[in-house]
Amino acid sequence: MAAQFDKLIEEIGNMSVMDLANLVKAFEEKFGVSAAMPVAAAGAATGASEEAPAAEKSEFKVLLVDGGSEKLKTIKALRQILTTLGLGDAKAAVENASTETPFVIAESANKADSQKMKETMEAAGAKVKLA
Repeated sequence: MAAQFDKLIEEIGNMSVMDLANLVKAFEEKFGVSAAMPVAAAGAATGASEEAPAAEKSEFKVLLVDGGSEKLKTIKALRQILTTLGLGDAKAAVENASTETPFVIAESANKADSQKMKETMEAAGAKVKLA
């Protein structure tokens, strides 16, 4: 691999979670792309008619949309879920989370895990959305 890529990969590896999220957002805006995984329409992949019921969703994106009034409890709950998240990054995530720019707690969690994460965060006073 070229030395320029090694340096770039090392720099990215040293970034905080919030910096990485902002970097992804900047790439999406600059190049008009989305980092989200493409999802095929339920009927298109199988050739099923529109009247067929949609398959139940098995993976969920867990989004923090509001840190709530008790930020300290929310920060503790977030760090309980994301054990590798530093205190500063957790604080920034809770303070900056909004419906326009939610903080992604989990990109693709199964139904049970996503519900558990949502319950933990809501018990701390946060507002969480499953997508």
